[in-house]
Amino acid sequence: MTSKLKVGVAGVGHIGREHARVYSRLDTAEFVGVYDIDADISQRLAQQHNVRRFASLAEMAAEVDALTIATPTNTHYQIATQFLQAGRHVLIEKPITDNVGEARELVALANEKNAVLQVGHIERFNPALQALEEKLTRPKFIEAHRLSPYPGRSTDIGVVLDLMIHDLEVILHLVKSKITSVDAVGVAVLSKGEDIANARIRFANGCVANLTTSRISPEKMRKIRVFQDDAYLSLDYQNQAGEIYRKVGPQITRDKIEVQKDEPLKLELTSFVECAMARRTPVVSGAQAAAALDVAMQITDQIWSQPPAEKL
Repeated sequence: MTSKLKVGVAGVGHIGREHARVYSRLDTAEFVGVYDIDADISQRLAQQHNVRRFASLAEMAAEVDALTIATPTNTHYQIATQFLQAGRHVLIEKPITDNVGEARELVALANEKNAVLQVGHIERFNPALQALEEKLTRPKFIEAHRLSPYPGRSTDIGVVLDLMIHDLEVILHLVKSKITSVDAVGVAVLSKGEDIANARIRFANGCVANLTTSRISPEKMRKIRVFQDDAYLSLDYQNQAGEIYRKVGPQITRDKIEVQKDEPLKLELTSFVECAMARRTPVVSGAQAAAALDVAMQITDQIWSQPPAEKL
């Protein structure tokens, strides 16, 4: 009988609590404990799941085989380094870090230690995206919209690293071509970082992607549209639904894309545990996340290099 992977969660805020919930229900994992700088919060969650509240990261590293890091972005590098040095498998919530150089250092360290390094780009586990990929041929134009009301959290980073990076990672995965140009605009409204951003990316193979992201929208939207030679595909991540439009003779047909709905986080953590146990390259590797971060930083730098009056 295969032994279970001992897992923990570092950082049990909004996202970390969800990871704890899923780990507690996975048959392939033994959820052993949590750590957070807020001892009261971690103690309550530990009691809820009947697991251990670790007093330190070092204490956790001695007891787990793998963990999720769901702490603020500026702590990801230091914490991940500590666990990778100890040979532990690591899933870091996106973005991998807030510094491309540090992200690449984590990738190199994971390779050196033969440890799995996965990054939480959860849309790659959305069944709707997986259904879209089955219909995908050669994308020519991609349009992505990711809008949400003001979250009151993750405001230590701008909306590009907070939200747009999801779509950047997906688009890099779908297009698989070198970027030739990036044109970006953005503006801060309620945060120190940008709250609204738009980026237009051109690829060497001719594909163009247009991304719009806002965290001060009255509505919540997670959509991507892909135009290719034979069809136009429209995908709604939020509702896990999709449609495909084709030209048949003089008519345009519209058909639903069949989607086997499931919880993306459950699929993501199940895959992480399986990859860690088999020491297999994860669906979203550290290297792929670092590539998405590189583009996100180019966009952010371009936004903040513009004079304030030119940001919209």
